[in-house]
Amino acid sequence: AFLARFTLQSRGIGFAVLGGSFAEGIDLPGDRLIDAFIATLGLPQVNPVNEQIRERMGVNFGAGQSYDYTYLYPGLQKVVQAAGRVIRTTSDRGVVYLIDDRFTRPEIQSLLPGWWKVARLRARRKEPAPA
Repeated sequence: AFLARFTLQSRGIGFAVLGGSFAEGIDLPGDRLIDAFIATLGLPQVNPVNEQIRERMGVNFGAGQSYDYTYLYPGLQKVVQAAGRVIRTTSDRGVVYLIDDRFTRPEIQSLLPGWWKVARLRARRKEPAPA
């Protein structure tokens, strides 16, 4: 029912969770999905299981890279997957809004697809109408 609402004539907003079934593996061709808003880097939850994985990654890749392999890379993979719902073919057009200042960091941008144009946008405050 959720996906059926995305038609060529629809004008709505759908919300999906990074890593969820609607953020990966679906195709909404043409203008059915023209924008996506991705809030956060999608980092996995810090918990005992992930911390054990981090320790093991430290053994395999060095302590300096254990965080990246455990949290950063899986999170950014979710971001790229979700963005891929908007642009699936060479004829698709759309905008993906990355809502987290960390996306502007050079070390994060270097891990995103090279054709992405990440830019910082500032919302303009609308002046109140004169009384």
